[in-house]
Amino acid sequence: MRITVAFVLKLLASQLSVQEVLEAYPELEAEDIRQALNYAAWTLSDRIKPIPSA
Repeated sequence: MRITVAFVLKLLASQLSVQEVLEAYPELEAEDIRQALNYAAWTLSDRIKPIPSA
């Protein structure tokens, strides 16, 4: 079964703890969750969004 980064992030965003995610999906390891968070942070780190002036 493939578990996507987006799915892992949605689980965490829905207030599940890392431990709860690992228990619900035993094929995942703590390192997988760390890597998903790392990837998400990396993909968003280069985005520049201008703030409109008032």
